[in-house]
Amino acid sequence: MTISREKIQPDGMHVRVIGGQAIYSHVIRVTGGGRQIYVSGQVASDANGKPVGKGDMRAQIEQVGKNIETCLKAAGASLSDIVKTVTYTTDIEEFFKHMDVRMRYLGAALPTSTTVEVSRLAHPDFLVEIEAIAVVD
Repeated sequence: MTISREKIQPDGMHVRVIGGQAIYSHVIRVTGGGRQIYVSGQVASDANGKPVGKGDMRAQIEQVGKNIETCLKAAGASLSDIVKTVTYTTDIEEFFKHMDVRMRYLGAALPTSTTVEVSRLAHPDFLVEIEAIAVVD
């Protein structure tokens, strides 16, 4: 059975729009068979675990996007298969200045999304961490 993903923006619910584009879906209904893939929180680290883009939110969001893409590919999925993300950032205002980078990675999926500001992540140089759930045929 083929998987179907229906993005739903319920009437009466506000949708945050940046640059003329909704940045998340309130609801995604997934029907059909398939596999669920859970990607743990990804931070801006390179293949050796070293932080990338110290002090640069834009560079860190870019690296996090690449890391999520790499994880999904290893599990036989792609960015467009994402249905849910949770984002932790140490500076929510700075994070929202770089939605174009986030949307480059997550825009096609338009997943449900939660974004939370935290005081610190696992390493003091990390500014953003994103976890994801994907569903594939």
